[in-house]
Amino acid sequence: MVFGIVSHANAADCRGEFINPILDVCWKCLFPISLGPAKISSGKLPDTPNPKKIVCFCKGKIPPVGIPIGFWEPVRVAEVTRTPYCMMSLGGIKLGSSAKKQGGVTHKSGRPSDKRSYYHAHWYIYPVMYLFELLLDFVCLEKSSFDVGYMTEFDPLWGDDAKALILNPEAMLFGNPLAQAACAADCLAANSKLPRDELFWCAGCQGSMYPFTGTIMTHYSGVQASQLVVQKMMAKLHRQLLMLRTSGTSDKEICDKSLAPKIKKTQYRIQMTYPKTDSTCHPLGKTTIRSEIGVEKPYIGEDFSYLIWRKRNCCATVPIAGK
Repeated sequence: MVFGIVSHANAADCRGEFINPILDVCWKCLFPISLGPAKISSGKLPDTPNPKKIVCFCKGKIPPVGIPIGFWEPVRVAEVTRTPYCMMSLGGIKLGSSAKKQGGVTHKSGRPSDKRSYYHAHWYIYPVMYLFELLLDFVCLEKSSFDVGYMTEFDPLWGDDAKALILNPEAMLFGNPLAQAACAADCLAANSKLPRDELFWCAGCQGSMYPFTGTIMTHYSGVQASQLVVQKMMAKLHRQLLMLRTSGTSDKEICDKSLAPKIKKTQYRIQMTYPKTDSTCHPLGKTTIRSEIGVEKPYIGEDFSYLIWRKRNCCATVPIAGK
């Protein structure tokens, strides 16, 4: 079968914008905020379970007793591009040549709706609240500096579905109609409230989470495909133990971040920042039918950037003077 290129980014096609931390960040996505069992501000977005206790106890920490706090924090930026080394979130600069595999959309058949695609992806460490000191000395904030954490151009597994089985051999178990049919329940859950973590092989309405590569077998739109790429990259980074579990209700979960080789989808929200800034954020797997209107350029295609919000449950303690 011959594949024909429908949209393709050439070497000079690298555009982007720096994220404006004031205007481009949807600050209402910070809510709900909980303090123990009580919600300080509920907001309108769905929330994950929070501890029901008033105090928390963390062994080995001084002081060991604190108050459980729950909030959503913007911590990462994920961008999806057709052009290798194109860094949209750095203003549209290129960090290398385009000798790597080019991305784009291809036809699987003569039908316009029967398309597949391939994208590269980049992962930025971007703890906005800490970088701009929006909450001074808050012990629960992610304390790190801006950095490029991961680029698929340097990953030999990202462009090869067969080699990717090294990281996700269980993908062979879910490549059947019955397993994929179960993803309809994940899609419904993501649209009504939050996705279902037990359906870890599903990316909600966007499709299948496997394999952990940049290949999209069913491309409906650039927004749908790019959000699926972001979810696949996040699942891959969890499998490589480069992303952690940060939410939960027990003392053990709120005292320390923990390794999570399987992605916890409910602890993330996604907000588009390029080419169009979304006024809200969405659970992973929610349908893109409404959010994709007027975003992608017809025929030419588009690259995309997303701000990743992460739920944080933390045992907030007051440091003792001199400690």
